[in-house]
Parts: sequence; C-alpha cells; structure tokens
Amino acid sequence: MKNLIFLGALVLALGLIGYLYQQLTATQKALEFAEKRFTDCEKVTFQLQNQLAPLQKKQPGGVPQ
Repeated sequence: MKNLIFLGALVLALGLIGYLYQQLTATQKALEFAEKRFTDCEKVTFQLQNQLAPLQKKQPGGVPQ
C-alpha cells in the first residue's frame, strides 16, 4: 500500500512536470512573438516620426493640425 501511494505521487509529479514544461514552452513562444511585434512597432514608429519631422517644420508653431 505504501509503495502504491509512492508510485501514485511519482506519476502525479511527473505529469505535473510535463504540464508545466508544456506551459513554459507555450509562454516562451508567446513572448518571442510579442517581442517581435514590439520591435516591428518600434521600427514603424521611427519611420513615421521621420516622415512627420519635415511636416512639423513647415507648420507655424511646429505642430501639424
């Protein structure tokens, strides 16, 4: 009986480790995707700022309307 409880606890622990590993892998993939999107957004923002800078210089007061 004692061995059966130990075996059950071992199987449960291994199952939990497998589940947590799967969750960690999915979270890492989601983080990589989010970092890529953030980098892409930074690039677009930089490009838009470069396009906007000459327009702001033409406007009196420096702010386009």
